[in-house]
Amino acid sequence: MKKIYLYLFTLSFLFFACKKGGTTTDPTIDPVTPPSTYTFSDLRVNGTFSGFTYYGLNNIPILKITFSSPINLTSVSGNITLTDAAGNATAYTPTLENNDNTVVITPSALQPITKYILTVNTGLLSKTGNKLQTGIAVNLITAVDDTDKFPRITDDELLTLVQKQTFKYFWDFGHPTSGLARERNTSGNTVTSGGSGFGIMALVTGISRNFISRADGLARMQKIVAFLKTAERFHGAYPHWLDGNTGKVIPFSTKDNGGDLVETSFLMAGLITARQYFNGTDANETALRNDINTIYNGVEWSWYRKDNSSTLYWHWSPNYNWDMNLPIKGWNECLITYVMAAASPTYSIPKSVYDIGWAQNGSMKNGNTFYGVQLPLGPANGGPLFFAHYSFMGINPIGLTDAFANYETQTKAHTLINYNYCKANPLQNYGYGENCWGLTASDIQGGYTASSPTNDVGTIAPTAALSSMAYTPTESMQALKFFYYKLGNKTWGEYGFYDAFSLRDQWFATSTLAIDQGPIIVMIENYRTKLIWNLFMSAPEVKAGMKNLGFSSPSL
Repeated sequence: MKKIYLYLFTLSFLFFACKKGGTTTDPTIDPVTPPSTYTFSDLRVNGTFSGFTYYGLNNIPILKITFSSPINLTSVSGNITLTDAAGNATAYTPTLENNDNTVVITPSALQPITKYILTVNTGLLSKTGNKLQTGIAVNLITAVDDTDKFPRITDDELLTLVQKQTFKYFWDFGHPTSGLARERNTSGNTVTSGGSGFGIMALVTGISRNFISRADGLARMQKIVAFLKTAERFHGAYPHWLDGNTGKVIPFSTKDNGGDLVETSFLMAGLITARQYFNGTDANETALRNDINTIYNGVEWSWYRKDNSSTLYWHWSPNYNWDMNLPIKGWNECLITYVMAAASPTYSIPKSVYDIGWAQNGSMKNGNTFYGVQLPLGPANGGPLFFAHYSFMGINPIGLTDAFANYETQTKAHTLINYNYCKANPLQNYGYGENCWGLTASDIQGGYTASSPTNDVGTIAPTAALSSMAYTPTESMQALKFFYYKLGNKTWGEYGFYDAFSLRDQWFATSTLAIDQGPIIVMIENYRTKLIWNLFMSAPEVKAGMKNLGFSSPSL
């Protein structure tokens, strides 16, 4: 009786509920059901699965994409695309296997060091007409073409070729009015004081290598020195950038519109090197030496102690005074600044400024081991490699010691840590290895950074390994051969090697920078003949200044 009551109550409830809603149920209409889909189930690129990004592929990789249902081959062409990073379509041949559940994609020949994207969209139909539930995208990055891009020559010929081609940056592309080095190959009239110091060392190298005559080199030096005599200076120091036509300062930043002591020290090191090279007794070379002495002696190194403090300061501005407030402390690229200051016959600094300001009473020491190499000085893992280059283009580190370090050990250790890091490649950056290494300050894709083992953005700068030739000749020569023979169609240009590249990102710079090109030619020459080391270290002021700072060396 209870069951009958509940049944009648339910019928009446449904009747009134339908009547109240004003709707009726039509038993001839089926309820709506979603369309059936199928799913992606497996991916193999050349027989392996490693996610959805693949590096180092051959130019005709085989891709196999497996689904949960057999695929309608006629729908493949409109729903599976293969494009490069710019969106340009690349042809491929599709076939089916595995009871038609697997689509096999065979591309036409792909270009080396290029990114391709294989996209499968949801319009891909199964044989029963169902759509793919979710689309997929696969990144395919092809490998370096292993064929040589240029004919093989001897190692000695290759070193000469690199020096000669790089020399063109400073000779052919030197600013026509000032003779100084432009900041980069797109800089117009902007010339760089520090990069010009490197360029002067490169000029001396070019004369020694017979790339140009001594007379032509002397004429260029006369032009440079005449320009520098009238260019803007700030208590004797030059700005980072100058207008190559007028000699007026071009601000590096808003407050960096005055003297830059570090860039000035690079320039002075170059000038002293040239002075030692042009040692003839004729009137022209004698006048050049006298002019260089006047310029060097005019730098007020001691004034840049900022009110007689115990450290040198990087910048001073006539508008902003010491607002940049950057003390020059080690360990970094600035050892040469303290050496040039200590060597000055007119505005010298005492040893205490070196000990307290630069060495920070020894706190610049490291002593820890990184990638199997003990590092005497500096930050963890050594920092960017230009620390081992800029000061040591003139200063010979071989057998050089003071109270804080053995600098032959320091430069070699820093370079080997950088090499060993790239070889170990903890971040798995594609392309890194024993033939492709070198992290330092350089252009990167979309900007500029000081790359190092603690700031690794996947970008290799040829200057890092090549300018280390004197420290790691075997490892540096391996890198040189790879950069030139294997990558040369992308890395080699009018002024030698372009600034940087990333095999991971398939990016190659088209820029050349004075501060990166200069160390290549100069440090290769120091490796081959010690020419620049011998010239700079022969300067009597340098000898006296370094001895006063506590340095000991066979060169002193």
